Amino acid sequence: MTVLSNKRGVEVDLDSQAPGAPAAPLVPVAAAEPAEARTLGARLRAYVALTKPRVIELLLITTIPVMFLADGGVPPLSTVLLTLAFGTMSAGAANAINCYIDRDIDAKMRRTRRRPLARHQVTPARALIFGITLAAVSTAGFLLAVNPVAAAGSLFAILFYVFVYSLLLKRRTSQNVVWGGIAGCMPVLIGWAAITGGLAWTPLVLFGVVFLWTPPHTWTLAMRYRDDYAVAKVPMLPVVASERRVVTESLVYTYATVACSLLLWPVAGMGPVYGAVAVVLGLVFLAEGHRLLRAVRAGVTGVHLRPMRFFHLSNVYLALLFTAVAVDPILR
Repeated sequence: MTVLSNKRGVEVDLDSQAPGAPAAPLVPVAAAEPAEARTLGARLRAYVALTKPRVIELLLITTIPVMFLADGGVPPLSTVLLTLAFGTMSAGAANAINCYIDRDIDAKMRRTRRRPLARHQVTPARALIFGITLAAVSTAGFLLAVNPVAAAGSLFAILFYVFVYSLLLKRRTSQNVVWGGIAGCMPVLIGWAAITGGLAWTPLVLFGVVFLWTPPHTWTLAMRYRDDYAVAKVPMLPVVASERRVVTESLVYTYATVACSLLLWPVAGMGPVYGAVAVVLGLVFLAEGHRLLRAVRAGVTGVHLRPMRFFHLSNVYLALLFTAVAVDPILR
C-alpha cells in the first residue's frame, strides 16, 4: 500500500483511489505538518494525546475501587477527586515522556504513527518539558493535598516507567512488559495509600493481580501488531518467539492472575459478591485462553487466531473484577 499526504496533511492511500479520479497534490507524510496542528484547539488536543488517555482510563479503573475497599465503604469525595486528578497527571507525565523517548519507533508503526510527535504536531523538546512539568505538579499535588506515601508511589511509577521500562527494558528484552508492568500496577498502591496513609497485604495482592494480568493482555495485542514491532525492532515476545510459545505463556499468566484474584478473598475478608464475580470472570478468562491454545495447536496462525478477542476480554475482566472490589465492601 502506498500512503502519501496531501497538502492539508491528510494521508491518502494511493492503492485505494478510484480509477480516473483526479489526484490530489501529494507530499511525503514526514514533511507534512497537519493544518489542524496550527490552531490552539489542535495544539491542546495534541498535548492531551501525548498523555495517552485510553491508557490512563485503564489505570484509573484500578485506583478508585481500591479506595472503596480501603475505606470499607464510600471514601471521601474530595480524596477521590484529588487522587484522580493527580493520578491522571502522573500517568500522563510518564506517557508523555515515553512518547518523547519512543518518537523514532512510533513513526514506524501503524498503531502509533498518528501520535503527536510522529506527526510533528508537537516538538520533542516541548513534549519533554510538558511531561516533566506534569510529573512535578502531580508529585507536589500528592504530597501537599493527599499524603507522602501516595506522592512517593506516584513518583516511583513515573521514574520506573521512564527509566526502567522505556529506556532500559523495552528495546532490549522480550520480558519488557513483564517487569515494566510494575509501573502500571502502582495506581493500586497509590489508591490504598491515599485513604489509609500506608500499605498492607490487601493492596499488594491486587498489585499482583494487575502485574500477572499485564503480560497476556499486552502479548495478545502485540500478536496483532507483530509486524509493527518487528519493523521497529522492539523485541516483544510475539516477535522473537513462536505463536505457540506466546499463547502458552499467556495462558500460564492467566492462571496465575485468576489464582491471585481468588487469594484476595481470604486476605481481605471479601464477601460473596466478590467471590462469585472473581470465580465466574476467572472461568471465562481461562476459557478464552484455552481457546487460543487449542487454535494454535490445530495449526491456526496469524489473524485467524483472533488474539484481539482475548485482548478485549482481558480489559473487561479487569474492569469487572475491580468493580466487584468496590461494590463488595458496600454490600457487606
